[in-house]
Amino acid sequence: MPAGPHPSVEAYAQRRARVATQLQRESGALVLFGGALQTRANDTEFRFRPDSDFHYLTGLEEPGAVMVLRPGPDGGDLRFSLFVRARDRDAEIWSGRRIGPIGAVEQFGASEAFALAELDERLPALLDGCETVYLPIGRWSSLDASLAKAVSSLRRRNRDGRTPPLRYGEAADLIGEDRLVKDAAGLASLRQAIDITVAGHTATMRQAKPGMWEYEIEALLEYEFRRRGSTGPGYGSIVGSGDNATVLHYVDNRDRVRDGDVILIDAGAEWDYFSGDITRSWPVSGKFSGEQRAVYEVVLAANLAGIERAVVGSNIDAIHEACLDVLCEGIAELGLIESLTGPGAAAQIREEGLYKRFYMHRTSHWLGVDVHDAGRYTLGGKPRALAPNHVLTVEPALYIAGDQRDAPERFRGLGVRIEDDVLVRAEGPEILSAAAPKQIDDLEAIIGSG
Repeated sequence: MPAGPHPSVEAYAQRRARVATQLQRESGALVLFGGALQTRANDTEFRFRPDSDFHYLTGLEEPGAVMVLRPGPDGGDLRFSLFVRARDRDAEIWSGRRIGPIGAVEQFGASEAFALAELDERLPALLDGCETVYLPIGRWSSLDASLAKAVSSLRRRNRDGRTPPLRYGEAADLIGEDRLVKDAAGLASLRQAIDITVAGHTATMRQAKPGMWEYEIEALLEYEFRRRGSTGPGYGSIVGSGDNATVLHYVDNRDRVRDGDVILIDAGAEWDYFSGDITRSWPVSGKFSGEQRAVYEVVLAANLAGIERAVVGSNIDAIHEACLDVLCEGIAELGLIESLTGPGAAAQIREEGLYKRFYMHRTSHWLGVDVHDAGRYTLGGKPRALAPNHVLTVEPALYIAGDQRDAPERFRGLGVRIEDDVLVRAEGPEILSAAAPKQIDDLEAIIGSG
């Protein structure tokens, strides 16, 4: 395991205990599947990544595992059961060591552990008498089948005093609320992921040059992630130059970078399955042109305005509105809509939604185990108030596509997005990605410096 912060067995136990508090109120149980190997081609598979909720509560990274979590009666001992692949010397020679049931207890703190082959036999007893079963509904057919068998078995034995569950709940709703407020272990993992992400972005700024291919720059970025102990990117890295930067989720990364292009890189390293998510846009030649600088300054001002609103009691809608105020003023001042300039133009652009020609997405999302992390954005039909230890992105942008005929030609083919990762604290927002250069002078000083 790479050196750096990693959650302890106790940290995972604390997460399970918090989730169990809700289960106790509903006389419930939680059943999760760790995920299966996915075929890449023929008889080869993708590198395994465990289900996010499963890993968040267990720390276990083996495919095929199942966990059952159930509080004891009246708040008694929490029962944490794991089903894992049995030890198999021949299989382990080919595909790597397995922890086995004994390892599941000794290394991961399970109350009890069994071979995966015993799941259908033992699951009815684990669910007997609980009123609500939380599971990832409809996501894993094998888990659905095992649960159906367990419930059917309990119903058949009803006259023997067996009691099947009365209802089902979505596991993501239960666990997502805990994931939203970062605990100390999660915040340490996330900081590490973001620090590595910053290092990757900075490395590309130093080493990228006109004439390189986008995939070469992607390789520089992801090499930096891996050499610092990350398992790799938390999502497909976006490395788009010139007009490619106006495609929001451009992942082809296959064009040559030309002198004079602005390159947009949206990428995040993963650490303990927490992901960073940073976007920086900069001129590969090392100097902004007048038009590039003008657009960049608008987006940077919007980014800073949005971050100012990332405070306790605010909400993601307020962050978005603060960014829109700046962007609409900028669109008017830049004359991006040539027929709309002068007094009142910004208000009209805002009221009629004309800014969506250049900025068509929301400004923020939760960040954590998943790059678009779990947790509700509204409560009771209203935007959710930000609270300490929420982590979110702030990522305003302007995209002026090469075929945007109603925009001045001098701006076309230019995309600028600036994205930071922000921790909400009682004292005010903390920009976790602050070390990634974004001021124009800082960018021009580092680009191409080797």
